[in-house]
Amino acid sequence: MRYLTAGESHGPQLTTILEGFPAQVPLAESQVNAWLEKRQAGYGRGRRMQIEKDHVEFLSGVRAGRTTGAPITLKIENADHRNWLEIMDVGAGNEPRKKALTAARPGHADLTGGIKYRHKDLRDVLERASARETASRVAVGAIALQLLEACGVQGANYVDRLGGIASAVPFSWDRLEEIEASPVRCLDATAAAQMVSRIDRAKTDGDTLGGVLEVRFRGITPGLGSYSHWDRKLDGRIAGAIMATQAVKGVEIGRGFENADIAGSSVHDAVYYRSEASRDMGHYERTTNGAGGLEAGMTNGEELIVRVALKPIATLMTPLPTVDVVTHEAADAARERSDTTAVPAAGVIFQCVIATVLCEAYLEKFGCDTLPEILERLEVYRDFVKLY
Repeated sequence: MRYLTAGESHGPQLTTILEGFPAQVPLAESQVNAWLEKRQAGYGRGRRMQIEKDHVEFLSGVRAGRTTGAPITLKIENADHRNWLEIMDVGAGNEPRKKALTAARPGHADLTGGIKYRHKDLRDVLERASARETASRVAVGAIALQLLEACGVQGANYVDRLGGIASAVPFSWDRLEEIEASPVRCLDATAAAQMVSRIDRAKTDGDTLGGVLEVRFRGITPGLGSYSHWDRKLDGRIAGAIMATQAVKGVEIGRGFENADIAGSSVHDAVYYRSEASRDMGHYERTTNGAGGLEAGMTNGEELIVRVALKPIATLMTPLPTVDVVTHEAADAARERSDTTAVPAAGVIFQCVIATVLCEAYLEKFGCDTLPEILERLEVYRDFVKLY
């Protein structure tokens, strides 16, 4: 399975082609739209989210409410494009264009991207580098989640820290509705209120905030991924997909950084044999999960736990010093309409990004033609695991 995204932040639309997704998976546009709506929510989002009401349109690969096995083409219109028709016109002339950007924003792709592709109007860089592109990846992930759900896999995401304020309430699968109801997707009501106040203060100051998100999946069968080749290790593929998402500066699986400071006897998850076999791990069980569900590049049947560090958005309303790439004079960094924080929404993006990688791993393990075949092979594998 693979996918390709195209489109600019203020272009007419985002286009995605998803290839290699199996046939006979029930799929409706409403299922994808529910995730696109979640991506646009969360306290701290900017005015762009009031303009865009993201909806996907299937242009191929889906018929009569189910996938056909052909490439799936997804279209998400940019409502704001109507305000940028002259600026984003593909025709020659009318240069320099309105809203040309020459004062590179520190922390963004502007300067290095301009050097790489020889652009002096850095809008040619920022339009594609924008996190608006993640709407496409959420749409793909929403489709992947339909297959994972059929395989008995459930996912969740929540905010652990935002703007230096940490949640003191541990995650619980029984409290997913509370996460959805929180404006910052945090289970700790006291910390959530402090986060909201911190966001308000940053907005007043023209500043932005980052944070730490956590994504979890349960019900994953053991043995996805591989230990035999570096590029097939699932932890590497998950980390790579997350790090390839805008503004990400760190990925941790399980107790990754904490484990670096303690002895191995307190790190590794002991394995025990139980008399009655479970559905996913047979007779084997672990009572701890410091590994976060991945060992030697493979899922081990335990809950997958991925933590992500998101830096503050690089577009500041109180801009940092920079240089104008045309005049080479000192300047204040360009201002673009942006969010104060995207942390609450980012967990939704990361859940979808990880779901796509897990979906690929299921298709590699159990085939990729039709959903019924995948489920048959998965059940045979589960029976084997029970007897191992």
